[in-house]
Amino acid sequence: MLGLYLASVLIPGVQITGTGTFILAALLLGLVNGFVRPVAFLLTLPLTIVTLGLFLLVLNAGMFGLVAAMLESFSIAGFGSALLGAMIVSITSTIASWYIGPDGRYEVFVIRHH
Repeated sequence: MLGLYLASVLIPGVQITGTGTFILAALLLGLVNGFVRPVAFLLTLPLTIVTLGLFLLVLNAGMFGLVAAMLESFSIAGFGSALLGAMIVSITSTIASWYIGPDGRYEVFVIRHH
């Protein structure tokens, strides 16, 4: 949800209005990435291989746009906005996953130098 908020604040072409829309968009994005994206990934695998994985950016933007198409209060101005929004959501998700352990709990690592 933080990634969606950051995308809506930082990218002028991404607009999400209302707290409920943020929550529903985060839920739908999780479902789309869990069920639709793997199928789309398999269907576009040859293109992904030919582009050395760069097509995955387009695929992520498509999933971001699909969620926006499902919600009236979530709008994206175009492909560029969808691409940048998907990148912000991915980066935010990656950073958050660094702090969440494999069992889903928040972890803090303390490094002491002697």
